[in-house]
Amino acid sequence: MNNTFEKITEDLKNWKEIVKPYTTPEYKKAWIHLFNTIPPFIALCVGACILYNYTIWGGMVLTLGAGLFLTRVFVIQHDCGHQSFMPTKRANDIVGIICSLFTLIPYKYWARTHNHHHAHQGQLDTRTIGDITLLTVGEYEKLSSWEKFKYKVYRSAPVLFVLGPLYYIFVHNRLPLITLKGWKKEKRTLILTNVYLIAFYALLGYWIGYQKLLILYFPIVMLFASIAVWFFYIQHQHDPNYKSWKNEWDYLLAAIRGSSYYKLPKIMNFFSGNIGYHHIHHLAAKIPFYKLAKCSKENPILQKYVTTLTFWKSLKFAFYTLWDEETGRMITFRQYRKLKTQRVAA
Repeated sequence: MNNTFEKITEDLKNWKEIVKPYTTPEYKKAWIHLFNTIPPFIALCVGACILYNYTIWGGMVLTLGAGLFLTRVFVIQHDCGHQSFMPTKRANDIVGIICSLFTLIPYKYWARTHNHHHAHQGQLDTRTIGDITLLTVGEYEKLSSWEKFKYKVYRSAPVLFVLGPLYYIFVHNRLPLITLKGWKKEKRTLILTNVYLIAFYALLGYWIGYQKLLILYFPIVMLFASIAVWFFYIQHQHDPNYKSWKNEWDYLLAAIRGSSYYKLPKIMNFFSGNIGYHHIHHLAAKIPFYKLAKCSKENPILQKYVTTLTFWKSLKFAFYTLWDEETGRMITFRQYRKLKTQRVAA
């Protein structure tokens, strides 16, 4: 363990006591966030439908606002999946299922995959569920030329952030692709989710018109999905970072160093549900999103060792593609070629 990791472990040895006061959901705050999210989202969707009758482009303008609010709807669903939005499981599940009608993300199936991600984030042994595929330098070097080409295409910005959201919504979250034992119940709920989503949108399309529904709701979903994929990517694929094999993996280090603090304007913190405080969220997923900022402000020690990103600073990490075990860093393909040349020369 390097000196920085030792300092983190020492300074945050009482991290459970630090986060505990913030891990209690509150009905009052939850309802406030429901009312400042769901009604505006529905209002924008209705407004887009009305404007569409006069000007398609006018309706499309409102879909931008609806896409931002749908991102916030998903954050509520996300917290329900952690059982951290409402005080009871029943309330969380009801709200989560309702939100899933709008987000198209299956509530229980996705929650299971996401909780798996939280339990294994930063483990090099477990990168197949809830994570964007990332190879180590050693793994990449063992690939054939064709496999290297496919990985480069996969890790390219157009695929990850344009085609990726499309695949994530309409393939990844529609098919029960996970083959691990103990997932039968979640697979059944995924199939049921697909059924009730088809029924819901079939009725909605019959009511307002299928063409109108497709033209207006598709960009809303894609804007939300693109934002979600970008946030998820940038908050675990930054540098410096922390990734380790399971036998040496540490939960605290994975949260503080393996997750970033995305420092954003207040308006984006609103639409993203404070998910920029991702290191705190990974430290304690039971903290509702509406208490993350307070936890951060009242405990500056939690910001001491985290990788802090601004929007402009984060853009360069879209090109970081490999994990170099020798340096313990995320690197680009260009940096990889440079390192390979240096190591051959040495």
